[in-house]
Amino acid sequence: MLQISNKKRGFYSVGFVNWRDGQREGGGIEDPIAAVVERNARVRSEDPAPAALRRDRVVLFTVLFFLVIRLFKRRSSNTILLTGLSGSGKTVLFYQLRDGSSHQGTVTSMEPNEGTSVLHSETSKKGKIKPVHIVDVPGHSRLRPKLDEFLSQAAGIVFVVDAVEFLPNVRAASEYLYDILTKASVVKKKIPLLILCNKVDKVTAHTKDFIRRQLEKEIDKLRASRTALSSADITNEFSLGVPGEAFAFSQCQNKVTVAEASGLTSDISQLEQFIRECVKA
Repeated sequence: MLQISNKKRGFYSVGFVNWRDGQREGGGIEDPIAAVVERNARVRSEDPAPAALRRDRVVLFTVLFFLVIRLFKRRSSNTILLTGLSGSGKTVLFYQLRDGSSHQGTVTSMEPNEGTSVLHSETSKKGKIKPVHIVDVPGHSRLRPKLDEFLSQAAGIVFVVDAVEFLPNVRAASEYLYDILTKASVVKKKIPLLILCNKVDKVTAHTKDFIRRQLEKEIDKLRASRTALSSADITNEFSLGVPGEAFAFSQCQNKVTVAEASGLTSDISQLEQFIRECVKA
């Protein structure tokens, strides 16, 4: 049985081990309890990190953890939004993506069309393919607020433009596009946006380069006029472009590209490519 004895002038013995002023003398069996206490005290005395530093480490780890979770959620989203002015052909494109049919034309939608499936062009492919949640948002001005209901879950936005009737509607299209590009959810999440020039099968359709240039010019005018307004009247959450320079889509914080399509002739390969860049198969 271990006993403590002979404790005088800093000298004591534990079992068969003698200690003098904290130093072990001779042989014998080390007291396990005393050894653990001594070891813990030595580790604490050697740890240079104060309590405040340890708290900072915990806070930093927590912040990084939630940032990784948010990034994972954004990347894992499978929602693609189709939007644009009424009559641009969004709903035809929606049906082409879903089941490869134009449904012999459509009427103006008053409610969003939604569907989740693999793209129709992928139905014959083997293996597991990630389905896409496509939302066709009505283009009527009074129904555009519905877009905000889906922006938080969007992996990509397709802004559809009527390439035939573009010039008469360039102002309205530019205003709507400006509003989308300056939304906080779009800018902060850097949601990719595709300007899709639809109905290019028509002889009178404008080219995508012409449409891009005209939209940039019109948005540049809008930017100047809205910047001149008082801060109380500005409804946009972020500004566009570089001050003192003509506006270009390349200045946007999110990626903006331009492509062509024809919903009626099923020529939607560029649209499908954009979707699969946003939602990996």
